[in-house]
Amino acid sequence: MLGERVIRGIGMTSQGARDRMVDRLRELGIRDERVLSALRWVPRHLFVDEALASRAYANTSLPIGQGQTISQPLTVARMTEALLAGGVPERVLEVGTGSGYQTAVLARLVPKVYTVERIRTLSMRARNVVRGLGLHNVRYHLSDGSWGWAQYAPYEAILVTAAAERVPPPLLEQLAEGGTLVIPVGGHGQPQQLLCIRREGVRFGCRRLQPVHFVPLVHDGGVS
Repeated sequence: MLGERVIRGIGMTSQGARDRMVDRLRELGIRDERVLSALRWVPRHLFVDEALASRAYANTSLPIGQGQTISQPLTVARMTEALLAGGVPERVLEVGTGSGYQTAVLARLVPKVYTVERIRTLSMRARNVVRGLGLHNVRYHLSDGSWGWAQYAPYEAILVTAAAERVPPPLLEQLAEGGTLVIPVGGHGQPQQLLCIRREGVRFGCRRLQPVHFVPLVHDGGVS
């Protein structure tokens, strides 16, 4: 299988680095072994430019072009851990495919991932890398993520990888009863907070997880 060839080939040359990254994440407070296992499996260096591959397993964000970044491993781990805290969701909506790294981590953990990206080149590159790893439980959509992806709603979980000035109402509407939304919120030049929102009927409970720094969620103004 292509995924096995990737892991046993170029990916295996970085297995030690992945193991050290996971050990560091455990030291920093990540406790969910399912999340740590997925991060150990996914070869992060495949999701960044070759020139940055030597920094792929450092706990830092890296540029991926188009003014976007791949989130630091600790942030990926914290967001994923929060998403799984209430159990494994059947269907997850990811807003902001980006490099596809978070997509791949989710695809190792949940049955179905629906991911939305507004930048075509990023979406296509991510699709190729994720599929190359043998992960075929992901649907891709080119659209403004502020509108979510109503076609497959409701979702038991939604994860947003860019900072919104406020939580987009369509994402709340597309969240299933008892579902969890993990999203960074903060306006331009303002401190950002990672929020974990849980839907209970028509009410939404919210707790803050940690300060973060994400690129802004861009709203293109159209429904798709």
